[in-house]
Amino acid sequence: MPINYLRGFTQPVRTDAANRRLGCSLAFVAGAANAGGFLAVGMYTSHMSGIVASLSDNLALGQLVLVLAGLSALVSFLLGAVTSTVLVHWGRRHHTHSEYAAPLMFEAVLLLTFGAMGANLEHHRVLYVPATVGLLCYVMGLQNAIITKISRAEIRTTHVTGLVTDIGIELGKLVYWNRPGVARELPRVMGDRQKLRLLCSLLGMFFLGGLAGALGFKHLGFSATIPLALVLVTLAIVPLLDDIARHPH
Repeated sequence: MPINYLRGFTQPVRTDAANRRLGCSLAFVAGAANAGGFLAVGMYTSHMSGIVASLSDNLALGQLVLVLAGLSALVSFLLGAVTSTVLVHWGRRHHTHSEYAAPLMFEAVLLLTFGAMGANLEHHRVLYVPATVGLLCYVMGLQNAIITKISRAEIRTTHVTGLVTDIGIELGKLVYWNRPGVARELPRVMGDRQKLRLLCSLLGMFFLGGLAGALGFKHLGFSATIPLALVLVTLAIVPLLDDIARHPH
């Protein structure tokens, strides 16, 4: 791939096209990590709605251990978003090329850590399962905050409820019949086809990532995290190298 093309994924100066490419790439990674996490620990770690719902259910049932587990997952996701925001703003204040690339490189390291922890899951489940859930929730929060900051909250990559809702809204606009002569003083209802294509692309990439992650973890085990980490490294490496070249010390 040309260097400038790779640089465009995470460079500070953003375009709609770059945001779309990055969003689809991260949706694939999120889908794969989410599916792999479910196969590893039996839990979808990007699904904060379900985790909050389970908190109330388990609290009502008196399952305090499960309440603590859900609370730790929620806090981990929150801390991931906090970390991403801190890294982005630190890079912005210091005028780095890698203000968005640095969190993605950190995410790659964390995915490799998840893969390394998998070797101990079966032998030390009491210790490693909660740690793995917390790590994956942290990764999902980190990634979701990155693309939210980049796209100014227009793109989400770690959950699809909002995507499906927005797809439904745009489809509703497209099929709406603007009857001639009715409410002529009001603007016509028009669907945004470009936005619809983006939303469908994100949903499709999340699905494909989930399929690839499930097949990868089924046949390769935790080493399937290596290709996911390589995708993130590819997206992030050029701006980081630009900063190293500019400030070698």
